[in-house]
Amino acid sequence: MKNYIENLNWRYATKQFDPTKKISQEELDFLLEAIQLSASSYGLQPYEIIVVDNAQIQEKLKAAAWNQSQLTDASHVLVFANMKSVDENYVDAYMDTIAKTRKLKVEDLSGFKDMIKNTILQLSDEDQVQWTAKQAYIALGNLLSAAANFKIDVCPMEGFSAEEFDEILGLKERNLTAAAIATVGFRSAEDQTQFAAKVRKSKEDLFTTV
Repeated sequence: MKNYIENLNWRYATKQFDPTKKISQEELDFLLEAIQLSASSYGLQPYEIIVVDNAQIQEKLKAAAWNQSQLTDASHVLVFANMKSVDENYVDAYMDTIAKTRKLKVEDLSGFKDMIKNTILQLSDEDQVQWTAKQAYIALGNLLSAAANFKIDVCPMEGFSAEEFDEILGLKERNLTAAAIATVGFRSAEDQTQFAAKVRKSKEDLFTTV
């Protein structure tokens, strides 16, 4: 447990990446598996992660992110794209997956399916987008913890044009929109931010026991 806390203290939102250092395929696979195993409401995972490892696309994304250097200096860019709407077909496909994975009959899941359809599918379009974006952020948080545990640097970012990202990555046609991005790689020795003391609320201010 102590090492985990130490690693969380080690991590920070990396401002300067070393463009000469790439994460290995093994490291990338580990991070993606950690994202895959993230919790989500009902287990629906109403999002996709676009893994960008293409210099030309990264340059385009950089322009759509106000020319922040992380977009091109980082090893990879992960775009967390939430679904703009969840429909009955998506829920039905999820029930099929559960049934196959757990060797159940789809009919046995009717109660669970109805509960989802009577909650998520009843949300307004605006509320659905907000809800799916929240689910994507849970996965982003899992990435940050997993990366810190293996001393891989990440910068979570909201400073970008979602509309332009959607256009560049062809997300509109896939019922997706960019919620957040994470640049992944290794910090530059010149990034002075890594030496700044971590500032957080005190435990007294943050936690209330009732």
